[in-house]
Amino acid sequence: MENNIIKPRFQTKKIYVGNVAIGGDAPISVQSMTFSKTHNIEETKKQLDRLQLAGADIVRLAVLTEEDAHALKEIKKITTLPLIADIHFKYKLALIASQYVDCIRINPGNIGSKEKIKEVVKACNERNIPIRIGVNGGSLEKEFEQKYGATPKGMIESALYNIKLLEDFGFTNIKISLKASDAPRTIEAYTLLRPLVEYPFHLGVTEAGTLYHSTIKSSIALGNLLMQGIGDTMRCSITGELEEEIKLAKSILRYSGRQKEGITIVSCPTCGRIQADLVSAIRQVEKSLAHIKTPLQVSVMGCAVNALGEAKHADIAIAFGNKIGHIIKGGKVLSKHKEEEIVEKFVYEVEKLAKERNAEL
Repeated sequence: MENNIIKPRFQTKKIYVGNVAIGGDAPISVQSMTFSKTHNIEETKKQLDRLQLAGADIVRLAVLTEEDAHALKEIKKITTLPLIADIHFKYKLALIASQYVDCIRINPGNIGSKEKIKEVVKACNERNIPIRIGVNGGSLEKEFEQKYGATPKGMIESALYNIKLLEDFGFTNIKISLKASDAPRTIEAYTLLRPLVEYPFHLGVTEAGTLYHSTIKSSIALGNLLMQGIGDTMRCSITGELEEEIKLAKSILRYSGRQKEGITIVSCPTCGRIQADLVSAIRQVEKSLAHIKTPLQVSVMGCAVNALGEAKHADIAIAFGNKIGHIIKGGKVLSKHKEEEIVEKFVYEVEKLAKERNAEL
């Protein structure tokens, strides 16, 4: 059935960050950022390895000093992840970093004069690496801040100014971000700019906060944009563990209908009808199936009222009753088990179904 809620993606210019395509018909990629001091190569490698294991496609590293910039040479040798150098204020750091990384992220508003930006453009052009124009609602150029304030209009005018600046230097290997610290401004800025330019967009809410706050802000803003067909790569900023950024981003992609990968779980809310320990069961199911990449709809329901109906729409399901449960596959009862043993049996059946689906591809 045609889904009129999820809009077709905007067709954008395709660029490459290392071997990862961004824009055009490329899958929407997921990014994160290390929090180590980049010159601490050992710690930075540990964090890159964690992010790669979690499923990151691209990773950004802060470059605050020349020591950080030169360390990128060694870091590039010890990871296969595409790397982005995050540069603020000191354009000379971008000139050093451009020798080793796959992309440079700058906020032109705090880089300085046109001549300094021109030098960065020249270095990136020579090595055929893109520049991400990172517009941030909290750090607009003075002229836009004074005229528009920290508004979507100010963010858009800043982006258009900086795009033209790079284009005037003959540079079009560009991607753009328009991040604010709240969902409404973020949505408005991206939505209004999207029809005006062809470049791919990096989505994100900046300074989104802890896992709780970022989950809400990022889900509202990024989910909204993705369903409008806006977005080519994304990061969910979280004050916390690196892996949670990747987990959240992939969940938003999946539940917005933009990525068909992994387990989608349906489970009922806790209520007085439940006749089993549903909370423990769903935690075990989530943990045990986290490794599966095959797209599967899984239902775990706590009572007979909604269980059979939901099971019909799921690829595979548990329908709990009074201290027992049925495993239902393809709308038909597969087996019946005691409550204490059903999760283990269910995980086995889900893994088996995933292998069957993979074999059909």
